Amino acid sequence: MAKPKVSIIVPVYNVEKYLEKCLDSLVMQTLKDIEIIIVNDGSTDSSPEIIKQYEEKYNNIKSYSKENGGLSDARNYGLKYVTGEFVAFLDSDDYVDTTLYEKMYNKAIKEKADYVECDFIWEYPDESRIDTGIRYTNKLEMFTYARVVAWNKLIKSEIVLENEDLRFPYGLKYEDVEFFYKLVPEISKFAFVEEPLIHYIQREDSLVKVQTEKTLDLITSLNEVLDYYKEKDYYDEYKDVIEYTFARLTLCSSLKRMAKIENNELRKKCIKQAWNNLNEKFPNWKNNRIIKNTKDDRFKNHNKYLKTVNNFTIKIYGKFFKYAKQ
Repeated sequence: MAKPKVSIIVPVYNVEKYLEKCLDSLVMQTLKDIEIIIVNDGSTDSSPEIIKQYEEKYNNIKSYSKENGGLSDARNYGLKYVTGEFVAFLDSDDYVDTTLYEKMYNKAIKEKADYVECDFIWEYPDESRIDTGIRYTNKLEMFTYARVVAWNKLIKSEIVLENEDLRFPYGLKYEDVEFFYKLVPEISKFAFVEEPLIHYIQREDSLVKVQTEKTLDLITSLNEVLDYYKEKDYYDEYKDVIEYTFARLTLCSSLKRMAKIENNELRKKCIKQAWNNLNEKFPNWKNNRIIKNTKDDRFKNHNKYLKTVNNFTIKIYGKFFKYAKQ
């Protein structure tokens, strides 16, 4: 029996409000030779009943149930059942254009690529916004400029299945960070479908999130990536982009979240820990060539900001909650 062209892993946890729309977008795909692997991660709402109805109706759906372990654990669990030539991930509160996997698969075959990325649409309750990615041209640019999410990618299955390091970290937020950056060196050829074909739903119940010490999970993942690149002897080739990305994600992404931690002492502790970690790992990050390159418009605003960060501004961020929450 021929293996499917694409395996799609869909973790499910208490998404009864969104699940049918997600699954409808998958069973209506114009690429028919796909398998849909649903992992019920201990749902306590009506999601299991919805999954059962779809599995009974469509023969390309395979469902599995496990105790709740989080998104990473569910994705890793689903990988055990992948038989397709390519693998994709989709979150169960999102949905996709019915042509998505046909277009991505055809692009992979035409370009002889083992990785394909597409654009997507941010779907807010009252508006939507197209997210058009930077078209990087090599793996150093890919590391620097690619969007670090798993669900807008199509990846040759053997790359992931044959490398046990390419798994999502258990118990951490920002789980795509470690997976994506470890994936980059393994990609031989990448391609783009230059259309927004995924609807990334911004749920009303998650738009306003209380920030906690879990914001440090991003720093944990970055440290793990750094150690991995050194262990695998990738570091020398990627040093500049690792340093830049480490600084950008620490000071642009993490710091913004940490500034919204309500508890005063915890907020200061997290910001100090992230700042000290960056400077211990990369004492000369301010001299990074990407930060200093004023001709590169791709992260121009980020780079201007990074040039201004110092011990004084870090202390200001430590007092920032009453402004950040507004």
